[in-house]
Amino acid sequence: MDDEILYTVADGIGTITLNRPQARNALTFAMYERLAAICGDLPGHGDPKVLVLTGAGEKAFAAGTDITQFRAFNTPEDALAYESRIDRIITAIESCPIPTIAAISGAVTGGGASIACACDIRIATQSARFGFPVARTLGNCLSMSNYARLATLLGPARVKDIVFTARLIEAEEGQRIGLYNELVADHAALLVRMRELATTIAGHAPLTMRATKEALRRIARANGHPQGDDLVLMCYMSADFREGMEAFLGKRAPHWQGK
Repeated sequence: MDDEILYTVADGIGTITLNRPQARNALTFAMYERLAAICGDLPGHGDPKVLVLTGAGEKAFAAGTDITQFRAFNTPEDALAYESRIDRIITAIESCPIPTIAAISGAVTGGGASIACACDIRIATQSARFGFPVARTLGNCLSMSNYARLATLLGPARVKDIVFTARLIEAEEGQRIGLYNELVADHAALLVRMRELATTIAGHAPLTMRATKEALRRIARANGHPQGDDLVLMCYMSADFREGMEAFLGKRAPHWQGK
């Protein structure tokens, strides 16, 4: 587990590296929990002034949750507990009191895309590919909180486009629609730029950063949290989800039945 999340602090910059390049940095539950632990206890993790999240290698920031873990899902409680857990993790990242930067190369999909969207700033390489292809792969859905985050960031029409088409957004389009703050040429340039940006932010007034983050978080949440457990159960308890999972792991096309 220690090798799957690498964490360092230097010059006020905390760097989290998702380190499963052989699995395109897909996250295990333990990795999710480690992310939440760091974001929720900064004094216990070197007290950085800014936090950078990135993925090992050039092929992926993170390709979502490790799908093998879904095979243990058998009950409605399993599905609701999973989405509740992911919401808690993403909320911990979103609520981290210091600025967070997602430095993205390659695939940023599923849970990885949710993590990136919870960060304050996203910089990406020309190889970045963003999306939630669950309509093509597993047949599950996002939580209400993640739908809300995406809609706030990109707008409802774009969220529908991304989810309905199950396409991955290319880097240039991502910058055009406001997903990425900056684009850089390649992974080497990304490492340089993320350090430059983090150094700049780390030198600024911490309370200004904290107040700005909290103010915008409160504004985004002013409309409350609609319930969506019924939607989660409709997807995760379906035969289609089981079929999508087995097809994904078996590297074949799923046969959807709508039930």
